[in-house]
Amino acid sequence: MIAIERPGLKLRHGSAWLQGHGIATESLRQRLAQEVPWEQPLVRVFGRQHPTPRLTCWMADPGCSYRYSGQVQPITPWSPSIAPLRDLLEQELGVRFNSLLLNRYRTGDDRMGWHADDEPELDNQAPIASLSIGVPRDLRFRPRRTSLASAEAPFSLCLDDGDLLVMDPPTQAHWQHALPARARVRTERINLTFRLIQPSTAMQSISTRAAFGSAATSTQARAGETPSPNTSA
Repeated sequence: MIAIERPGLKLRHGSAWLQGHGIATESLRQRLAQEVPWEQPLVRVFGRQHPTPRLTCWMADPGCSYRYSGQVQPITPWSPSIAPLRDLLEQELGVRFNSLLLNRYRTGDDRMGWHADDEPELDNQAPIASLSIGVPRDLRFRPRRTSLASAEAPFSLCLDDGDLLVMDPPTQAHWQHALPARARVRTERINLTFRLIQPSTAMQSISTRAAFGSAATSTQARAGETPSPNTSA
């Protein structure tokens, strides 16, 4: 894997990682589209509820529930297609993952706003491993305004079909990331982000800012994105 480093940022990027381990990505995408119970949660933005601009699912070990937009999200058991991927990542990275957030971007209109994965229930000493399946999309990075890295320039990383991106500490403390809309993209991308959370704090509320970006109503919300569900990041 290629190391990408900036002040306060540590990434590892493995191109075609899934294919390199003998996994047919199109077959995997089709299986996930069918076997995962996808949902489209509602988030509150300035007092009004809007559907999240993507489909999601939460898979985790027992006891690793969390709250999203004021509601406890049900735990989906590890699916037959996901469990082997988790085991493979744990073996290669030498870390343990007990939870997974799946995001399904149906077209280029689906997106993810600016955010950092820094909720209190996440183990901040553990990496987050992200697998991309489907059409290539750009993942944007920018330094947090209060970070020592605030003078660094934003940058983009194109994540292609089968790529693995590992975000190592202390990246979440100093940088935000987003997946902006892309009008010309008409096919889907599924993203799997494997995490380690602390079950004792897993019932604390997760900020809704990641749904649309920092405009989502939250005690942890940060300024930086127009408060509209139709706004591109």
